[in-house]
Amino acid sequence: MLLALPLRAADSLPDLGESSQTDMSPAMERRIGTSVMHEIRRDPAWLDDPEVYAYLNRLGSRLAAEVDESRQEFELFPLSDPTLNAFAMPGGFIGVHTGLILAAESESELASVLAHEISHVTQRHLARLMSKSGQSQLSSIVGLAVAILAARSNPDLAIGAAAAGQAAGIQQQLNYTRDFEREADRIGLSLLERSNFDIRGMSAFFERLQKFGRLYENNAPGYLRTHPLTTERLSDLGNRIQNRPYRQVVDSLEFQLVRAKLRAQQGTARDAVTEFESRLKDRKFAGSELAVRYGLAQALLRDGKAAAAERELATLLRLKTAAGNSPMIETLAALLRQKQGDAPGAIKILRAAQVRYPQERAIAYGLVESLLEARQPQDALRAISDDLMIYTSDARMHALQARTYSVLGQRLQQHRAQAEAYALEGQLSAAIEQLTLAQKAGDGNFYEQSQVDARLREFNRRLDEEKTLKKVR
Repeated sequence: MLLALPLRAADSLPDLGESSQTDMSPAMERRIGTSVMHEIRRDPAWLDDPEVYAYLNRLGSRLAAEVDESRQEFELFPLSDPTLNAFAMPGGFIGVHTGLILAAESESELASVLAHEISHVTQRHLARLMSKSGQSQLSSIVGLAVAILAARSNPDLAIGAAAAGQAAGIQQQLNYTRDFEREADRIGLSLLERSNFDIRGMSAFFERLQKFGRLYENNAPGYLRTHPLTTERLSDLGNRIQNRPYRQVVDSLEFQLVRAKLRAQQGTARDAVTEFESRLKDRKFAGSELAVRYGLAQALLRDGKAAAAERELATLLRLKTAAGNSPMIETLAALLRQKQGDAPGAIKILRAAQVRYPQERAIAYGLVESLLEARQPQDALRAISDDLMIYTSDARMHALQARTYSVLGQRLQQHRAQAEAYALEGQLSAAIEQLTLAQKAGDGNFYEQSQVDARLREFNRRLDEEKTLKKVR
């Protein structure tokens, strides 16, 4: 669930000390995490779904808002992986496997896992571990983080990767994890309670994981192997919870829709359709008929049956008033219109949705896509420009801008926008290549050409700095 190795290696250091005593600064942690994130975004398991991403970050923000006196930034991201796992990296980056989201039987259970991970970050367990083990060198930490990333679905492999990366002393400290785990349990439970979730979700989820691990010892969830669940830990959680008042917490509609969307992507499209149809037939809604119908519509769309999905959506919309609204329903409605050749209809839906949900990135992306589909590149460019004034560091929107300039035949601006997208993704060499193409485009004015030249000098300087750092390591 967390950095597969370091936190495992950190569980029971005899003297944890204060987080302020660590040698690794928060700025260094963030820099390391950002560097590793550049690699993660190129991982085949990276789930490029702005709706799932947005949901996880809203849930994480709700929990992190209860952290006392913390300026820590968090970024939660989904990975398409059926294993039950999640992991925290330096700098507040937390990966969540889709298998874990689907295994949680309530939103409080999912929140309990995230609260535990957030607590590992806020207590700077990784920094404290590395300082204790003498691994405060940047190269050692980066190497270890990359090893853990590569082995996130196979913690046993992580041990070998760490050893190969000269992470000296890590394996010897694998029995030093209990204190860090107990601390994350205690603080995570407090975050869960203050965020108005059901604190019993944490013990329920951990107990179910432990039972699963006993039944399938040779195929235990990765979470168990990176977060050893001892009887002592479970007992301690039970003692902390038993005297607290019971709180019934209703799952949010967004939690239900995200799970339905992820389930619709599992297996073959036909199998997904059959599963949701069976749930409706047997009235097995597991909390929300609306979410099951939403999942069926997603599965039908995946199966190439847009018209059938549209009919399912019509039934879903009749339920929406009683069950609540969600931008995920609006984006699905627009996508169905677009898939059936009605780009103007999709645009109408998304423009109205953007007024109601101005911060939803999926709606912003969908609107630009629909405008391009409707052959309205100038309108798309205006929408992009307005958006980038607020979300300046959105790599995906910069890439859409490059695509729009390409449609308009503006080659300099196309390559310049693509360069910005690459730079934000940590691909400086590719960004420099795009700016070099922009210089040769020959269709920009003096002002635009000067901007390209200045940006190229900056990217070359940054690339030189990166190369220098690598030599130092």
